[in-house]
Amino acid sequence: MAVSEVAYEVDGWGTGTLWFADRVLVWHELPRPRDDSAPLGAPQPTTRFNRNEETVTRVRRDRARSVSISPQVVRRLHRYFAGERVEFGGVEIDLDWCTPFQRAVADALRAVPYGEVVTYGELAALAGHPNAQRAAGTFCAHNRLPLVIPCHRVVAAGGLGSYGSLGEGYKGRLLALEGVRL
Repeated sequence: MAVSEVAYEVDGWGTGTLWFADRVLVWHELPRPRDDSAPLGAPQPTTRFNRNEETVTRVRRDRARSVSISPQVVRRLHRYFAGERVEFGGVEIDLDWCTPFQRAVADALRAVPYGEVVTYGELAALAGHPNAQRAAGTFCAHNRLPLVIPCHRVVAAGGLGSYGSLGEGYKGRLLALEGVRL
């Protein structure tokens, strides 16, 4: 399988990473700032990348086309983080790992428009599984493709809700980019 790893840097956000397999996005790590609290010389995720550098591993010549999509996605990400209205619906993603329920939640999430939010309960209902809000939340917590499957657009019934290790502040910044005020 052809796998390409693409690092991208966004001013004010940090460095993120995308992984593609044969033109399909399989994983996305959102940009994070460099950890300056680590001791000097300590390895950090961002130290092995230059700005928008692509590293391709195990690519056969007949699969080299798999890396051609990555610059398009990186450009979209840069535009998104610059505050432009950008959609990721056309980005082909890997959902082969999903159960039918997870696939329904992913599809429902991809249909939530830019600048709008839904609650976990509303997401479950949109996916055809009313009262499965906790399961929808679990899907969001394990989302491999943030922004492309925009789980930041899912909020708790009583407020913003969590956003994993990146925290509520990060989620709030993403929503603010889209003009959402809670």
